[in-house]
Amino acid sequence: MARENLNDLTALVAVARAKSFTKAAAKLGVSQSALSHTIRLLEERLDLRLLTRTTRSVTPTTAGQQLISGIAPHLDQIENQLTSLGELRNQESGNLRITMPDDALAYVVLPKIKEFVQKYPKINVEFVADLKLIDIFSEDFDGAIRLGENITKEMTSVPITPDIRFVVAGSPEYFSKNSKPKHPKDLLNHNCLTLRLPTHGRIYAWEFEKKGKDITVKVEGSLIFNSIFPIRDACLEGLGLAHMPEMVARKYIQEGRLLQVLEDWCPYWSGYHLCFPRHHENVAPLSLFIDEMRLHKSTP
Repeated sequence: MARENLNDLTALVAVARAKSFTKAAAKLGVSQSALSHTIRLLEERLDLRLLTRTTRSVTPTTAGQQLISGIAPHLDQIENQLTSLGELRNQESGNLRITMPDDALAYVVLPKIKEFVQKYPKINVEFVADLKLIDIFSEDFDGAIRLGENITKEMTSVPITPDIRFVVAGSPEYFSKNSKPKHPKDLLNHNCLTLRLPTHGRIYAWEFEKKGKDITVKVEGSLIFNSIFPIRDACLEGLGLAHMPEMVARKYIQEGRLLQVLEDWCPYWSGYHLCFPRHHENVAPLSLFIDEMRLHKSTP
């Protein structure tokens, strides 16, 4: 039997069980005439009468009963499997693994996660804070939180923050001994707190833009880190200038513990996005997490 005849067999079983074309058509969501036509074509292909039609009811012939007895359990099993998959899709339980930079975890995810945990206590989420652009496909992650510029074409993504910018800041103690830079190239005369990117192993070059002019400065300094929070803390201690997300520095700038410089050279970039494979298996937990994190929720 050709694969395309599966619907015809389903129609046959429905009519036999309902003992009526009218009732079976209503259950299947088709017209009575269309259902009758389907059964007639099936009988013609098999060259066998499968149903006996009377004015009061419809009953299987001997051949029809033999066919129905053989296929009905299998059709039921298929329907049960599909129902189980539907339940799996809708269940509010499961495990998630999400990778992201440490600043995104601290300032974007954690402020929102309390409500998610309270609503979905049976969903377990593992967060991996890492600056490395992890291959979520090969390393068994359900998703990744990345800046818009780092999204690959193999991923689907939803924005979870507005556009963000990186700022340059130093402590009052540092500026008591050093002049404030007025142009990005002045940073070459300063001790800059640098970041080694784990994906490529290179020192991150600071990027600036003003009036359509882009400048990249390969800064240098006596201290190199692999995370943004030690850079911020070293900056607070007066050990050098830092280039960091504004959300990481905002509190300390407002308190006067950090002084922002080169403000007119610091543009906004595409914000953080939650990225995931175009075809992901962990449907329900990930969908619920995406909805909780997406931009329409309150963002700090």
